[in-house]
Amino acid sequence: MRIERINVYSKLLPVKEGGVYRMASADVQSLDSTLVEIVTNEGLTGWGETCPIGPVYQPHHTLGARAAIGEIAPGLIGEEIASIRLLAKSMDERLNGHGYAKAAFDIGFLDLLGQRLGVPVSTLLGGALTDRVQSYYSLIVGAPDETARIAADKVKAGYPRLQVKIGGRNLEQDVATIHKVWEAVGFQARLVVDGNRGLTAAYAINLDRLCASIPFALEQPCNTMDEVATLKGRLVHPVYLDESTEDQNAVLRAISSGIADGFGFKVTRLGGLTKMTTIRDLCEIRSLPHSCDDAWGGDIIAAACTHLASTVEPRRFEGAWIAQEYIDGHYDEANPIMIIQGHIPVPQGPGLGVKPERGTFGDPIAVYGS
Repeated sequence: MRIERINVYSKLLPVKEGGVYRMASADVQSLDSTLVEIVTNEGLTGWGETCPIGPVYQPHHTLGARAAIGEIAPGLIGEEIASIRLLAKSMDERLNGHGYAKAAFDIGFLDLLGQRLGVPVSTLLGGALTDRVQSYYSLIVGAPDETARIAADKVKAGYPRLQVKIGGRNLEQDVATIHKVWEAVGFQARLVVDGNRGLTAAYAINLDRLCASIPFALEQPCNTMDEVATLKGRLVHPVYLDESTEDQNAVLRAISSGIADGFGFKVTRLGGLTKMTTIRDLCEIRSLPHSCDDAWGGDIIAAACTHLASTVEPRRFEGAWIAQEYIDGHYDEANPIMIIQGHIPVPQGPGLGVKPERGTFGDPIAVYGS
């Protein structure tokens, strides 16, 4: 089975009802997702997706992804879909780095291989341990009382974990929000407080002490891994890394130095599902909890995250965040990736189990091959 053509599409994914997804570093109203359709000589089609959350959240951006895809795609025409490692080598020979763009191809290759073998992608990643995975709800930066109200509603809806976003405002508001959320939900849900790189070390220490009696994990409080390292031994709460885990080496460094007590992983940021399995296994060796998320995106990314999440040992699993709660519609209305009572059913069809309906993305913005 050889690659004959690669089509690239653009899909705008606005926040529902003209809303705003608010974090410490950015306010998101709409994002432009990039989709890759890999067409083979046997008539099978595989899909991949990458959707950076703006140009400042990470050193990744939409135009960068498309430029990288343009460098890689011509060299993949005629390649066999058999060895994922050989395909990764071929991509590396065309372009150094840019894992978030290569991730779209990696997801598409696994989709094709799963279809060819008649098995779901989770089987190719080592095998599912469950038929549904925990999700979590992300509470954007907002007023304390309103955030607490939404938190209580989401616990009633079945979410076992809540992420409370903070930063970009004064300490009093962030502390009040954490206390209000705790009063509203208590031990009914696990809590993570996410700074999205927006806190100084001093701010993080003050926040930690003012909320010392509330059990939560503090996720990516500071901008860099070196800043986060200065907090070691000075906080009551465990610290998770998210944005600092830009590649496999960064994760290995964090594990070996003991900086992180857990992780919020993004599949495309780390180069795709194949690279994520290595990181999953490293975390298992050290018994480190982690999530299987992505920054944004539709059903293709959601399916990829869910397949990977199903292979993680449940005791260490921190949930899978997908953008479904914040965006309208699905790429495949017959097989949508959906959160049901705080959990996501794992697709059971071959490959990703998702097939975008024809015309969903309009005409390609780029075509490579015949």
